[in-house]
Amino acid sequence: MRKASWLEAFPELMESLGQTAWMVGWSFLIVVVLGLVVGVILRLASPDGLRPNPFVYQGVGVVVNLARSLPFLILMIALIGFTRWLVGTAYGPTAAIVPLSVGAIPFYARVVEAALREVSPGKIEAAQVMGANTWQIVGKVLLPESMPGLISGATLTLVTLIGYSTMAGAIGGGGVGDFAIRYGYQRFNAEVLLVAVVVLIIVVQLVQSIGDAIVNRMAYRRG
Repeated sequence: MRKASWLEAFPELMESLGQTAWMVGWSFLIVVVLGLVVGVILRLASPDGLRPNPFVYQGVGVVVNLARSLPFLILMIALIGFTRWLVGTAYGPTAAIVPLSVGAIPFYARVVEAALREVSPGKIEAAQVMGANTWQIVGKVLLPESMPGLISGATLTLVTLIGYSTMAGAIGGGGVGDFAIRYGYQRFNAEVLLVAVVVLIIVVQLVQSIGDAIVNRMAYRRG
């Protein structure tokens, strides 16, 4: 059987790229929202937080650490039943959103916790002296002051999700990973495989550059 050239396979590559954008985009939105919530809880409940609570901190921390310790491919397989129950299928780009989100939420939660920990205690104390309550401090001090770190962490998380999405293709998740396996690996088509890799590299570099530009712009305004 004649191997397809990369030009012949390009339309399907673009379709696969759209599938990757779909699964990564939605999972990124879910991860940022829920990861932010979990990260704030961890910071508030930590021993030096605004609301120290060892039971909450240790309990949430254990769950986060367990989820982070699982290899993503194993996590996808373990969540097949839950994914099928939640979205009606365990295959395709929409189904891949579930393991992508579950796998990346703990990662971003730790990033959020670390970013919030970098906020100067003096600014927190000043807000307390002015009578701000815990959630006012979170909304008006912790989150705004840690925004560059949060955006930098979100960029890193998005790049990680793109990498995870390629592994999702190994079990029918669709996207560029699935395209590379079917057209490049299984058909021994090095040309098409190389093009798929180059496209992913370009996407990752673009995402990283945009994230870095936003962080630098925020740092310039503060300076």
